[in-house]
Amino acid sequence: MDPTEDVSYIRTIEWEMLDKKKFFPLSIASSMTVRTTLYPFTLVKTRLQIQKGTEVYQGTWDAFKKIVKYEGFKGLYKGFWVNMFSVVSGAFYVMTYENVRHIMQVNNINDSRVRALVGGGCASLVGQTIIVPVDVVSQRLMMMGQKVTDGVPNTSKPKNPTPGLSIRSRAQLAIEVTKGVYHKDGLRGFYRGYAASLFTYVPSSALWWSFYHFYQDHLHDYFPTWFPHLGIQCASAVLGGLTTTTLINPLDIVRARLQVQGLDSIRQTFRILWQEERFYMFAKGLTARLIMSTFYSFSIILGYESVKRWSVKEEYREQIRW
Repeated sequence: MDPTEDVSYIRTIEWEMLDKKKFFPLSIASSMTVRTTLYPFTLVKTRLQIQKGTEVYQGTWDAFKKIVKYEGFKGLYKGFWVNMFSVVSGAFYVMTYENVRHIMQVNNINDSRVRALVGGGCASLVGQTIIVPVDVVSQRLMMMGQKVTDGVPNTSKPKNPTPGLSIRSRAQLAIEVTKGVYHKDGLRGFYRGYAASLFTYVPSSALWWSFYHFYQDHLHDYFPTWFPHLGIQCASAVLGGLTTTTLINPLDIVRARLQVQGLDSIRQTFRILWQEERFYMFAKGLTARLIMSTFYSFSIILGYESVKRWSVKEEYREQIRW
């Protein structure tokens, strides 16, 4: 691209520039593909965060090896089909993020980082309200079949979460877990850890989008004009993900423990974590999260920004640079 043309292209494709009939189905397909590919990292991260010390897994790669060895490859996808309901929350997340940014732009707030910060926080608030019940069930499924026998995972058939029912299929197992949560705590049980989820994901989402635009603005000055803009966006997403993940990791551990172990409060969970882990609590499961964040951030933005380019209205196509 000629340097004189560099000023004219649109760096950020805004909500009003999109053909929604193309955008939504493509966005959902992209989200499902990314979640399917990266789900094993979510499962490993959850197991590392829930275990006490290193009683089962010594780290990320050890967890992968032991899960595949003792549970088979399908063990990496426990709870996957329940977790796929998160695609619904993803659609609402994107709608909220883009619309909040649009409303702020209409009201003359043009700083992309500020709009991203507020939009990301609002999007997470909406998304978590939908996704927390799915997380509560899917995380319990992720932990099933785990026992420690002399430091080795024992994956014998799990006990029924609700007595008197037999496990006949993945769907039946998910129903049993759901009933078990309801019988124990009622509807409130499906929102156990909701405050911790908001406490974790609202700032995480806000920071991620803000860092994404921050790094994008700065990296743009270091690359030649011919370099693909999508490449700059993917690099910015990875850097933003790594930064945010490192800052937010302890909060994510608290959220996971509240939802899976049924602890009473954020304060109690922090206290137990400190007693068990001391300063290791800041790094617990961090490697898995950083790996997942790298792939997730790259894949999400590659898919998301590509979908936006494919869905842009005809009048803007000439101003879009790949």
